[in-house]
Amino acid sequence: MPVILITGASSGIGAALARHYAAPGTTLLLNARGADRLESVAESCRAKGAQVACQCLDVRDREAVAAWLRASDAAHPLDLVIANAGINGGHPTGGIETEAMAFETVEVNLMGALNVALPAVTLMVARGRGQIALISSLAAFAPLPDAPAYSGTKAALLAHGLALRAKLKRHGVRMNVVTPGYVKTAMGSGYEGWRPMEMSADDAAIRIARGLERDEDIVAFPKTLAAAARGAALLPERLRRLGMSGFTFKMRSAR
Repeated sequence: MPVILITGASSGIGAALARHYAAPGTTLLLNARGADRLESVAESCRAKGAQVACQCLDVRDREAVAAWLRASDAAHPLDLVIANAGINGGHPTGGIETEAMAFETVEVNLMGALNVALPAVTLMVARGRGQIALISSLAAFAPLPDAPAYSGTKAALLAHGLALRAKLKRHGVRMNVVTPGYVKTAMGSGYEGWRPMEMSADDAAIRIARGLERDEDIVAFPKTLAAAARGAALLPERLRRLGMSGFTFKMRSAR
């Protein structure tokens, strides 16, 4: 029976994934910083028959995260690890991100994800099986001018994940990178701007799970927006800048 670890599971895509995978015989190991919201998600998963354990910690705490991964794997060998925890980027008034904003985004979205994924790699390679998913974004292909740190972290996850995928295949470990478009989440609700083809978190979870089951290297959706984002990287700067001009945004409140 599957054992699935999900970070950032108290809301949004993480919570939707937890509910999607919840079923009798499934063990879910859920993480977030907010205990109350995380426990609420856990209860909804238990109601669907899953065994659920919660761990409240900050993914930036490398030693604590690694210890949790090792202890969890010793008790229940991990089949799937989804590094989902993250924060949005951008200056609240649409200005240039401050150093503090940029470094916080890097520490959570990139370093936090690797703090989860890399211990999982070590554990899974040792036994010759397992799957790891990094939650990136279509912004990895088409960087958002109003969120350079966010875009940069998601691009780094894409490159790191694809490179690791090639190395891990011979060891029986699967690595996948998920690049969603706009998803209706509490984090996303802070944006003021155009959000084309936005979908629910539950719909996103279904697409992610399907892509992971198929072992797609990049689980990108929605297809039309994904194709446009991937094509944008090939355009001359003048055309790319023109195309991205419609994706400007502001945050409703400062972080």
